[in-house]
Amino acid sequence: MSRRRGPLVGLLAAELISLTGTRMSMVALPWFTLTTTGSAGRAGVVAFAEMLPYVLACGLGGPLLDRVGHRRASVSADVASAAVLVAVPLLYHAGRLDFGLLVALIALVGLLRGFGETAKRVIFPDAVAVSGMALTRATALHDGLGRLATLLGAPLAGVLIAVLDAPTVLALDAASFLLAGLVLVALVPAALRPPADPAVVPARAAAGSAAVAPAGRLAGYLASLAEGLRFLLRDRLVRVVTVLLFVTNLADAAYGAVLAPVWAREVVGSPAALGVLSATFAVGAVLGNVVFTALAPRVPRFATFAVGFVLGGAPRYVALALVDRLWAVYLISFVAGLGLAAINPILGALTYERIPAALRARVLGLGHAISWGGIPLGGLLAGLLTDSSSLVVAALVFGGAYLAVTAWPLLSPAWRQLDRPDGPNPATDLPVAQPHAGLPADQEPLADGRTTAAR
Repeated sequence: MSRRRGPLVGLLAAELISLTGTRMSMVALPWFTLTTTGSAGRAGVVAFAEMLPYVLACGLGGPLLDRVGHRRASVSADVASAAVLVAVPLLYHAGRLDFGLLVALIALVGLLRGFGETAKRVIFPDAVAVSGMALTRATALHDGLGRLATLLGAPLAGVLIAVLDAPTVLALDAASFLLAGLVLVALVPAALRPPADPAVVPARAAAGSAAVAPAGRLAGYLASLAEGLRFLLRDRLVRVVTVLLFVTNLADAAYGAVLAPVWAREVVGSPAALGVLSATFAVGAVLGNVVFTALAPRVPRFATFAVGFVLGGAPRYVALALVDRLWAVYLISFVAGLGLAAINPILGALTYERIPAALRARVLGLGHAISWGGIPLGGLLAGLLTDSSSLVVAALVFGGAYLAVTAWPLLSPAWRQLDRPDGPNPATDLPVAQPHAGLPADQEPLADGRTTAAR
């Protein structure tokens, strides 16, 4: 492994380990809640309790991460997440885990995970820049590992729940957090670039100064947060992407936290079915990601994005509601994975291209918080709707919402900017270099500012 690519490999390895554990918990936690409480509504409450602090941490944590340091924050969050999450199975087996305590512990895990994942997202483009890899290809690789984590974690969780129990799977997720933190310490250096970031360095200096009054620190924090919000509101493409993701993430949360687990429990009667459902989606996503990673510099972003979202969205919900053949449900899930494989790489490249390095922690954190703001509501609303009506009604409602919003890119001209990564960027008035502005269409920008023609 070359020294240039070492930090990127270390970061991706840490994320693969952590995400595999998280995907296992995405099967184990709702199954644990459903089997111990018998209520889809309570499963939705647990999902809400995890994701609301997660979203708040993403949205409000950017300036704090700039002060603490992104690598330090990521490692600290991973280690603390491991300690909190392992308390769930320990207390359960000791007979001291009531529903309120479960909700509190999961909420704390969500808060810590929000800080840790935001920090890793800020580290990522610097690691890519050091490696010299093309940004679109790097984001495709990054997303592919996330899909691989689902492919590994979800079916493994289903099997382990059937053989052992759900609390044991949660303990394994805790171990994955700890291991991910150790990998980051070992392979990712504290500084991937000279300490000359105009936003980060002054902020860190201020954080360590005893002469700065608390009121002054609060004012500086709010001003820093407001700067990120102003950029997010000015950039039209980033803004409409954020709105679309709010709705699709809400529906995805309903699917993963409530609808699919209820389907596995009530229709199939096995946690293994939930694991297989996630695995078939992940197989399609991994295969699609491999193809997209190879073709990323040459395929049109807009067409890939629009068609992929339509294929990967609403059909999954209709399958849970109306399809009675198990193989057909799994096939639809596989096709959905293929369709959605390119979505995250395209959006990742888009945001890294348009957001100045000095604003990444704040803009990515705020954008992520808003786009993920629907996730706490998704699980909660799905649980309440399923309890009050039925799985069929709930699945069709959320599937309809997904179809409506994913038709938007086909109708709005703003989305055509996806094919113009060097297009208008409202950040150009900021003192941040835009090295690939105005490049010819056949010269793909690299993360370090060079082009494919300059290799």
